[in-house]
This record gives sequence, structure tokens and C-alpha cells, in this order.
Amino acid sequence: MPYARTSDGIRVHYEVLGRAGSPAVLMIQGLGADKHGWDMQRFLLAAFYRVIAIDNRGAGRSDKPFGHYSLEQMADDAVAVLDDIGVDAAHVVGASMGGAIAQIVALKHPDRVRSLTLVCTACRNHPWRRELLAAWATKATEQGMATMTRDAARWVIGPRSFRRLLPAFGWLGPLALGRPSHAFVAQVRAILATDESLADRLGDIAVPALVVVGNQDILTPRGDSEELADRLPNAELVVISGAAHGLMVEHATTFNRVLLDFLGRVSKEQALAETTRMARSA
Repeated sequence: MPYARTSDGIRVHYEVLGRAGSPAVLMIQGLGADKHGWDMQRFLLAAFYRVIAIDNRGAGRSDKPFGHYSLEQMADDAVAVLDDIGVDAAHVVGASMGGAIAQIVALKHPDRVRSLTLVCTACRNHPWRRELLAAWATKATEQGMATMTRDAARWVIGPRSFRRLLPAFGWLGPLALGRPSHAFVAQVRAILATDESLADRLGDIAVPALVVVGNQDILTPRGDSEELADRLPNAELVVISGAAHGLMVEHATTFNRVLLDFLGRVSKEQALAETTRMARSA
């Protein structure tokens, strides 16, 4: 079972699927979630790419230390995984909190990012969302993760799919059951402590970017994605009709088609540019 060791000694678990010679895709999940949040994507992507799915510190099989976490640490953790595998650069896909981490990776380690896919995420938190996340942390501490997850599920799953998907929510959802409350709370505090002036630097990200949101997402509404697409100089915005925050599960077929199309176009363009560069230097 592979682990990368971070600069502060934390073990970060990851899993690699696909052929070693294929372009790498690094997948980063959201609050409380682990690599299984990408199960409806990563096995499909593995037919074309080398897919690397990680468990953020505090989730899945990664270490869950007590104390302070930060999204910048988690961005460094993701790069430590690439280092451990020997991958120079990857297409980075992040959902929700993982989308915020992906933005930091692109800003802090631009040479490690081939493209950026930001799903159901934002570049800053509105006061109402900060209050909501803080309330989730309090409920997780005082009443346990099961109670908090049941309450939070309605923010993640669209109303039409709620009854159908709730039984699977424990292992696929962004607030998966069975997580220790201290690690979940540490991740919440990391989100709330993030320097939101990073949003002003998104114009420095030059790689192609895809921003995806569901039109029924009430946790990170369409306006957050529109702001991201406006701030990123090479971004395209896709709105999936009928989808909510958990669109990777709820509308997996549509999302997978959008993601494969974007990664395919970018990979071809980058391969052509590299071939042209090598021909000119020959």
C-alpha cells in the first residue's frame, strides 16, 4: 500500500491506476473524503491516463494527526505524492476543498501542473458558508460524525437523488461516515484559515482550466464557479443541468464525458506543442 512521506513526517496514502507511460492525472477530493470519492472517474480514466488518487491528510488511509492543518500543507502533500511516484507534472483535478487545494498547487508549484480541473469549488468563502462549515465542525465534535453527515448530506446531494444516493453516501460522499471527528474538524479549520487573497493571484495560472458546477449546487453555487472562470485566464466553464454538489456521483456519466473531452483536447495540444518544440530544436 503506497504512502508518500511529507516534510513534516505525515504519511499520505495514494493509489495509482493505468499505464506508467500515459499522461498523469492527479485527483484530490474534498472535505472528509478519500480517494473512493473518485471511483466513478478514476477506473474509467485509467484506460487513457496514469491516474493518481490521494487521501488528504486527515482522511482515508492517510495519517490523521491532531493539531493544525492547512490547505497549503495539503497542496505540498499532493506534490510529495508526485515526487514519490516520480511524476514531473500532472493534470490536476480537484473537487470542493480539493479544488481549493488544486488552486494552491497551481500557484505554488506551477511547473507541476499541466491543466487544472476545478469541480464544485470556489476561490473564497462567503460568510454564510463559513458559518455553515463552522457549524458542521461543532456538530461533529459534540454529536459525532454520523449526525453531522446526515445533516450535511442535504447540502451535497440534489433533492431528486437524495433518497436514491443516501445509502451509498457513507463511502462515496464528500462527508464520508467513519472519519474521526478531530481530523474532520482540522480540515474545516484549514478551509476557514486559508488566505483568501490567493484569489487575486489566479490570473497568474497560465495552464488550461476547466471549471465544472451543477446548476443545483447550493453549497458552492454557480456564481462561485463563474468567478473562478473569470479570474483564470485560460478557463472554460461547464454547468451541468440538474446536478448538485455531489455531481461526480449523482451525474457521473455527464461529468466523465466533460472531463474526458477536456483532458483529451489538452493532452493532444500539449503533445503537438512538444513535438513542434523538439523539431525546431533539432
